[in-house]
Amino acid sequence: KADNIVINGGDSNTSVDCDTTLWHYVYNPERLQIVDKCKNVTGIIEESSADEDGDQHMLLKLDNGQEDLLTKKNKKKKQGDLVIEAVCANKTTLKKVGNTCNGYINKIQIQKLGDHVKVTGSLVIDTHNGWSEIHPITKMEMLK
Repeated sequence: KADNIVINGGDSNTSVDCDTTLWHYVYNPERLQIVDKCKNVTGIIEESSADEDGDQHMLLKLDNGQEDLLTKKNKKKKQGDLVIEAVCANKTTLKKVGNTCNGYINKIQIQKLGDHVKVTGSLVIDTHNGWSEIHPITKMEMLK
């Protein structure tokens, strides 16, 4: 299967590199329904915390024109923000994660609250919670 995925009707780039190997480090991937294997989104980081599964869990206030990526649950439970997750960015404290992150160190530069960023990764629906997410994140870049 191709690791270089062309996104449909994309933004300034016609193709995006998403690292499909990151799926090996997603805890419980069965719960994530893929909407777009590789998607770019832009916005402001409004919240950021370490999840016990080792992921860095963030909320992204999307820039205008991307509202169609949100579900009702994003609007109701996440203040209208998109959930974005960097896998294995922290120490796992949840026993049932097991060795999902063993031997892997996430090299993504996690930006700070209030930063305007471009995030690249898989657009999914978390079927347990009903909201949409970029999970796993392949790349996060500061925007000027």
